[in-house]
Amino acid sequence: MNLQHPLTVEMHVIGLAARQAARAMREAGDDAKTKALRVAAAAIRTNAAAILEANKGDIEAARANNMAAPMIDRLMLNEARIEAMAKGIEVVAELPDPVGRELARWSRPNGLDIARVATPIGVIGIIYESRPNVTADAGALALKSGNVAILRGGSDSIRSATAILAAMREGLAAAGLPDAALQMVQNTDRAAVGLMLEGLDGNVDLIIPRGGKGLTGRVMSEARVPVLAHLEGIVHVYVHAAADAAKARLVVLNAKMRRTSICGAAETLLLDRAILETLGVDILNDLAAAGCEIRGDDDVRAAFPAAKAATEADWKTEYLDAIIAVRVVDGVEEAIQHIETHGSHHTDSIITEDAAAAEAFLNSLDSAIVLWNASTQFADGGEFGMGAEIGIGTGKMHARGPVGAEQLTTFKYVVRGNGQTRP
Repeated sequence: MNLQHPLTVEMHVIGLAARQAARAMREAGDDAKTKALRVAAAAIRTNAAAILEANKGDIEAARANNMAAPMIDRLMLNEARIEAMAKGIEVVAELPDPVGRELARWSRPNGLDIARVATPIGVIGIIYESRPNVTADAGALALKSGNVAILRGGSDSIRSATAILAAMREGLAAAGLPDAALQMVQNTDRAAVGLMLEGLDGNVDLIIPRGGKGLTGRVMSEARVPVLAHLEGIVHVYVHAAADAAKARLVVLNAKMRRTSICGAAETLLLDRAILETLGVDILNDLAAAGCEIRGDDDVRAAFPAAKAATEADWKTEYLDAIIAVRVVDGVEEAIQHIETHGSHHTDSIITEDAAAAEAFLNSLDSAIVLWNASTQFADGGEFGMGAEIGIGTGKMHARGPVGAEQLTTFKYVVRGNGQTRP
């Protein structure tokens, strides 16, 4: 790390402070962490007006820069979203302490007692874009799991994130925990991200990106430290021949249109040929009436002429908008094959009353989250009872699915002996 450049100096200071705070957080008891989170949640509520005013500045700047509507929705805070942040922090506060859990224990014939014990990862760099609520979610989860967080939000949310972090730090102060346990990179220079990806001179243990394909792709390509992430949410809903009509219409509409800008929003709808011209058309009418653009294959367009022609690219597109790609399939096996070919191993759902078909779908798909008769919008740590999440992991190593406090721990082996030596 070249310590001549001012930005490099600034980031080096942040990294050193984080590493120094890591031991205190590793040793912090659950009472201190819980108190910090409870006070932080209260501070979020107390400072709601200031947070909303800061967010107003971010929204005005985003509109002046012609930010797309779905991205403005991600950026926007209101009273309900602030309350949701506070409640999420409180749920995290009341979770069991993930640190110090004895994951396994056994004894060897020579008398050695060996335990595998959960420990914090250490210093986590969290890089995110428009969503200011990530500041609260990430801060709460890092704190509960005994980690230190270096937060780097996007320039478009810097005012909101700074206001939220100030409230979070009230909790740290009240519990006697180090201020450096939660730090935010205030410099909006993109080079700051590059320095974090290099590891800040060995002080960053893990990077978690939360944002679009551009951000996540850069992180996964350039990082010199481990990364926990998902690149895209190519999310599918498959309506099976044995689907209950009322459930299917309700679930599909919610999966796509509740919030189109989140990673759990359905992007591809697979309709069984057996129900295409009946329930399938009803579902497509529901989506169109809600303002969703439908891009279908030839069979879909024959049954629903209002649909636009889908291209091959549509099957691998994360729209994050009111657009859905629709394909007809002949049975559960073809649905699975389509998802395995075009999906991103994020979240996929089957709608059916046939238990055997559902179990085949759930067991065969290699996705982080699979659902039966439920909306893909449940792909969320809060909805899983984790209080909050930092993101959805789709990789095969370490955490998959919602990344909560428990997933932000690793482990060490604690070996107790009585003078044993190895022959």
